[in-house]
Amino acid sequence: MSKAHRGVGMKEFANKGRGTCPLCKRTGIKAVYEQDFDGKKVAICKQCKAAAGNGKMKEAIAAL
Repeated sequence: MSKAHRGVGMKEFANKGRGTCPLCKRTGIKAVYEQDFDGKKVAICKQCKAAAGNGKMKEAIAAL
């Protein structure tokens, strides 16, 4: 299992990857999963990455 988004690898991110997810607006969550929306790269949380992959959260993605 890959461990790229936890532990020592997180030191390279600002604030260890923690911040606010631009899609779900949760604070203090690891927003390190890069997703490409209409040519813009956005760092989102793990839950939003899964939801966007399944075709959900279309309204939030359109707002970006």
